[in-house]
Amino acid sequence: MFKATLNLLRPFVLFFLLLMLTLFISRLGLGLWQMQRFDTFNSFLTLFLNGFRIDLSALGYLLILPAIVHPWFMISGYQKIWLKVLKVLFFFIFISVLFFELATPAFIHEYGFRPNRLFIEYLAYPNEVMKMLFNGHLFTLVMVLTLILIPGKLFWHLLAKLINTNQPRRSVSFKSATLSFVTLFVVLVLCARGTVGHRPINPSLVYFSTDPLINSLTLNSIYSVAHAYKQLGNEKNASKLYGEMATEKVIAIVQQETGLAPQAFTHLIQPSLASRAPTYQGKAKNLVIILEESLGAQFVSSLGGLPLSPEINKLNNEGWAFKNLYATGTRSVRGIEAVITGFTPTPARAVVKLDKSQHGFFTIASLLAKHNYTTQFIYGGESHFDNMKSFFLGNGFSDIVDFNDIQNPAFIGSWGASDEDLFKQANIELTKLNNSDKPFFSFIFSSSNHDPFEIPPGVITPIEYTAEQLSQYDEKELLRHKAIQYADYALGKFITKAKQQPYWQDTIFLVVADHDARAFGSDLVPIKNFHIPGVILNSSKQQFSDERVVSQIDLAPTLLSLMGVTNHSPMLGHDLTKPESSGRAMMQYAENFAYMEDDEVTILQPQKDPLNFSYDFDEKKLSPTKLNQSLSEVALAHALWGSLAYEHEWYASEYD
Repeated sequence: MFKATLNLLRPFVLFFLLLMLTLFISRLGLGLWQMQRFDTFNSFLTLFLNGFRIDLSALGYLLILPAIVHPWFMISGYQKIWLKVLKVLFFFIFISVLFFELATPAFIHEYGFRPNRLFIEYLAYPNEVMKMLFNGHLFTLVMVLTLILIPGKLFWHLLAKLINTNQPRRSVSFKSATLSFVTLFVVLVLCARGTVGHRPINPSLVYFSTDPLINSLTLNSIYSVAHAYKQLGNEKNASKLYGEMATEKVIAIVQQETGLAPQAFTHLIQPSLASRAPTYQGKAKNLVIILEESLGAQFVSSLGGLPLSPEINKLNNEGWAFKNLYATGTRSVRGIEAVITGFTPTPARAVVKLDKSQHGFFTIASLLAKHNYTTQFIYGGESHFDNMKSFFLGNGFSDIVDFNDIQNPAFIGSWGASDEDLFKQANIELTKLNNSDKPFFSFIFSSSNHDPFEIPPGVITPIEYTAEQLSQYDEKELLRHKAIQYADYALGKFITKAKQQPYWQDTIFLVVADHDARAFGSDLVPIKNFHIPGVILNSSKQQFSDERVVSQIDLAPTLLSLMGVTNHSPMLGHDLTKPESSGRAMMQYAENFAYMEDDEVTILQPQKDPLNFSYDFDEKKLSPTKLNQSLSEVALAHALWGSLAYEHEWYASEYD
């Protein structure tokens, strides 16, 4: 019986060991590649010890279903059929694990993590993704497929020895089947749980570093993606990620931090709803917001970056320029969420993509529509991407202009019409709106500065780099730089033309980035990669360089104040026309949340104590400091607020 039991266990044991070896080799390669990120050899060893636990868990989940039915098929009359099915299952599992590991280096290079939620979200848009891969990542795609096919073929032949589907039918006793079932079930359940404690293993239990990439390497990529998938749609539990705080206290803190008097909040159902009178008291003005794709301060010389954006520099010298403006996240939908709704960032998906915010969710478009504004979204690509069209049409936007509406585009890339074509159409649309004799709000979203960085040929001359600079940038980064130059050129060309149009006179323009190009580094939250340009043009405010720390969520309240529109909304952002507005920003970096007040930063991690840092604006570095309990509570309240507001529908656009 013992020998028969071992024969039943044999394919699972050998396959389990092969997968563990595969994951070990992959983690070893990734660890050596990122060796400079490890401060001690002990931390390098900890990576493998903690990674071993995650690998056991991942394989426990992957193998438990075929394992528990295997013994019973082996005592049935379907033994040969089952072995063929098991062979295919093993092959599929191996190829899946291998694929995610092979895709990891390119993903880390671009995003600074193993494949995560972003990997899943892009799968919803196969047309755009396939164009991006073929036009910008063809070599990587070919390499990954080649490295899958060769080991895949070898593994298929190995499976023939591991699982012999042509062997004579074995006689397996019920006792052997029972013993192997119990063994496989107990071992794999323990592996999957990863602990005998109350809660099963999760990423926060194995994270040990203040470097988010090292923590990410502790996982394996198929586990990382599966964990991200599990979190999708789990917005309710996002409010428990960083700790607990009484709802009444959360409300009290976020109300206090708006700078408004307590009596301003009188609504019984929506605790953040308040009315704020505008600073400007004349005829209500039009509004145009230009959201620039992936434009970090690191590419703007007037903000301490590379000299790639001379037009932004000009605008900064003409308008109200924010020198220390910080994005709330690292994705376009997060930037849209902040700029258009003023909603605070959460570890869940942006509200643009969530079910309960597709209709009746507050946006400045819904507020302006109540003031008889025509509201419009203009985009050079397909507006369905990232669920933008659905969200906008359900929340105050009356008109969508996208790729199919661009008249005679001169250049079309993977993401649609070029920025020049976009702005050419925007000029047409703004002229129409201005001729309608109704106030208008137009939201323009650029896309040329997006991977794979396709721009019209012959327009841009690359800047001259020093030898030291060239050594820092690979070919893809140099392509990005050219795309940034082009996006800046197209923007400047549009603004110059707009100044000559009748609509310019009564229209406020905001030019702001959605997020930086890439956010990565050894800090739990790389603050420097959330620093973005932003400038308000043609307002009643004279040219001004604002040194305050500012968040994207402050922009909408400030614009309404400059336009002369009463801000009756649930937004928590500050009206920056008020000199008493304090400097603070909040940032969501994967599952880490940062709350920054001047140069002091509190960072929250899942199921861990808060950490405090001091941020050096010149060196762009975080230095640990002692815990500021008060700031930590403010940070926690804001981290919890978004999830609570979404779940309880405190951010509705319709008020009783």
